[in-house]
Amino acid sequence: MIAENLLLRHQLLVLNRNRKRAPNLKSSDRVALGLISRAINPSRLKSVAIAVQPATLLKFHRALVRRKYQRLFTAKNRKKPGPLGPPKELIEAIVEIKQRNPRFGSPRIADIITLTFGIPTSKDVVRRVLAKHYKPHPRQPGGPSWLTFIGICRESLWSVGLFRCESLTMNSYWVLVVMDQYSRSIVGFGVQRGNVDGVALCRMFNQASSGRDPPRYLSSDNDPLFRFHRWQANLRILEIEEIKSVPFTPISHPFVERLIGTIRREYLDHVPFWNSLDLARKLDQFKDYYNQYRTHSSLGGSTPVRIQYSRAERTAGLSQFNWKSHCNGLFVTPFPA
Repeated sequence: MIAENLLLRHQLLVLNRNRKRAPNLKSSDRVALGLISRAINPSRLKSVAIAVQPATLLKFHRALVRRKYQRLFTAKNRKKPGPLGPPKELIEAIVEIKQRNPRFGSPRIADIITLTFGIPTSKDVVRRVLAKHYKPHPRQPGGPSWLTFIGICRESLWSVGLFRCESLTMNSYWVLVVMDQYSRSIVGFGVQRGNVDGVALCRMFNQASSGRDPPRYLSSDNDPLFRFHRWQANLRILEIEEIKSVPFTPISHPFVERLIGTIRREYLDHVPFWNSLDLARKLDQFKDYYNQYRTHSSLGGSTPVRIQYSRAERTAGLSQFNWKSHCNGLFVTPFPA
């Protein structure tokens, strides 16, 4: 009853304030009407509302409720509701890895974080962190996206591939890369300046596989160089069975083709060389980085060395870790302190 009397008195005050057709409502009037209508039974609003409609009174009340929660959750001393984001140390580590390695994508950085610190991190978390906290250099070129190749390989299977590169003096050099199909590791490189014949091809393969027991199977494409009788005789002496890929089908020889593209995009396109000795030395540096520190999506974010020797290394803490430089500073990865 008291609330109804207050509501009626306030409406009369509003009507007496202005004799025009529509009542002149101030902000204080809306607040007062909304608060008083809260104490009245909704079924009685029609009988006591003479200046405004019952729907208007309810609208005033809903506006007050929205204003209440808006002020409640936007206060400086209160946190917004929702899940907690990654810790500050993890954000700093993700951003610094990206700054030191601009060509690394979100899946690669997530694998590095999981491998180094033992914190399961998804590529979506890395992508959101980089979108919010990372600002690329304006002259920084964008890198290509990484693809995951899934294949089933036979035990003790190596793959070989040939590619050509140019030195600073514009001389052509052929590189034979040998890859272990199971662990995705680089067995070695063989370098030859100028044309390649059967004798040079055998020497390059022996150079790449020196210090390792020969495999049982060797996968190669249908390049005419792999049809030299000296090459075939060398494989028979080593008791290696050669497996040929499907002609004109690069997908049948995917892993070594992918490796050659990785070597070109990530390393040789950014590192010049003078001669065969300089090229062989730099390829050995990339081999160490590729086998021991570079994560692989096809290996579940692990490295070839861990897969090959089935060993688990200790993880680092986000507050205590160091940075290791590879290939004369071209790549930088975190490692336990």
